[in-house]
Amino acid sequence: MTKRKTAILILAAGKGTRMKSDLEKVLHPLAGMEMIGHVLSAALALAPDRLVAVIGKDMTDVETALAPVVTVVQDPPMGTGHGVMAAREHLAGFDGDVLVVFGDTPLLLPQSLTAMLEALADPSSPSVVVLGMRPDDPGQYGRLVTGSDGDLLAIVEYADADSETRRIPLCNSGVMAFRGEHLFDLLDSIGNDNAKGEYYLTDVISVAREKGLSCCVVEADEKELLGVNSRSDLAWAEKVLQDRLRAQAMEGGVTMADPASVFLAFDTEFGRDVTLGPNICFGRGVKVGDRVEIRAFSHIERAEIKADAVIGPFARLRPGAEIGIGAHVGNFVEIKNAVLEKGAKVNHLSYIGDASVGAGANIGAGTITCNYDGLKKSHTEIAAGAFIGSNTSLVAPVSIGARAVIGAGSVITEDVSDDDLVLTRAKPTKKTDGAKRYRDKSKKVS
Repeated sequence: MTKRKTAILILAAGKGTRMKSDLEKVLHPLAGMEMIGHVLSAALALAPDRLVAVIGKDMTDVETALAPVVTVVQDPPMGTGHGVMAAREHLAGFDGDVLVVFGDTPLLLPQSLTAMLEALADPSSPSVVVLGMRPDDPGQYGRLVTGSDGDLLAIVEYADADSETRRIPLCNSGVMAFRGEHLFDLLDSIGNDNAKGEYYLTDVISVAREKGLSCCVVEADEKELLGVNSRSDLAWAEKVLQDRLRAQAMEGGVTMADPASVFLAFDTEFGRDVTLGPNICFGRGVKVGDRVEIRAFSHIERAEIKADAVIGPFARLRPGAEIGIGAHVGNFVEIKNAVLEKGAKVNHLSYIGDASVGAGANIGAGTITCNYDGLKKSHTEIAAGAFIGSNTSLVAPVSIGARAVIGAGSVITEDVSDDDLVLTRAKPTKKTDGAKRYRDKSKKVS
């Protein structure tokens, strides 16, 4: 059977007043990406022939987040059916299949959308497909009323349902698929004679039945169809998504000592045999190589960790950190926009920023690269095999040569050549019995 053309319409005009936020609802992040980004990713996975998003007035930030997707403005917003009508110009004459999804349903999977399209694939199949679910607590969801043959007969809103209808476990998610040739004919037949004066997309089911068109239901898991309307919903969606990401990581060969305490980003990449301790947080843009061990309480974002490296505990890798093969980054070490080459070690209480650390170099405890002078940031170069003693300050721009040794407590402001030994500590002053005399004087003053 020839694949029919597909259009996907994302409805994202809701203001999200229950979020109590200056940020548009669909821009609130989950696992490091805006909600609308997750929906867009699911849509793009189907490679649609047309993709349109409906947004509200003055939602320029949402329009920017969706670019280059075509957006249309629904103003004023008058219901979900009205939202689809707002996209009429971009779907006019389209005779393929049209999927309608929502920008605040970020956990939706491409597999469910594909199942809906498959239900429309046969010419004798239904003209409308609704994505349904069976939640543990149906609550105030609209109910899907089906016939003995499985056909969808009606969507009944909870407020309009009698006691018998409310006992139906099959609920409406709002996501729908249409045969394009019927979509706007059905929408033009619905009205807004209701308490809110809105055009409800759910009304197309009764209209379709009246026109002799059949409708059906495809089911998906409740967790996939969670709509986010409040901060509480957002937290629950984060939990569901994190569980999904953790499961994918473990299936791919990652060991987690305490999965529930590890937080991943949507794009975190792992190699094989990675080991993660408890209480680790990954921001966006992290790539982890094979056999890496990341110990407890580490925070990592926009960084790359190559094979066999050891990170943490209590390490922080900031954007631009590149940790080489077998390198070590230890407790209370911060790395920012810096490269640690193969086998380099920064094990204790150090800050390495805007720097390059050569292969096998060892950075002592308390070392910092002084990369910012109040006006600009400068680079520090530490060559292979160098040894930097504890409590050293490297004032950038500065270069430390291969195999050079810097004595503990030094402040380095000039370049150091290969194999040099440099110490900049002040000569100690010793006063015999000075401490005793100081105490005796302090007592007299008291």
